[in-house]
Amino acid sequence: MTTNTYRVTEIVGSSPEGVDQAVRNAITRASQTLRNLDWFEVTQVRGRIENGRIEDYQVGLKVGFRLEEGD
Repeated sequence: MTTNTYRVTEIVGSSPEGVDQAVRNAITRASQTLRNLDWFEVTQVRGRIENGRIEDYQVGLKVGFRLEEGD
């Protein structure tokens, strides 16, 4: 078994389409900046309501990425 060390950061994704798409948006964007993303954990789910209707879903995530040698 290999041993890895991870750094964890928190991000928030949003989407008018739903929770799943909010998660996917967050991971897609994070992967443009962070290397070696390995896992995520949903920590919060919330949304924005306007005129009695759901307008946006927001999802708080913790994402873990492997530290490279020498970090």
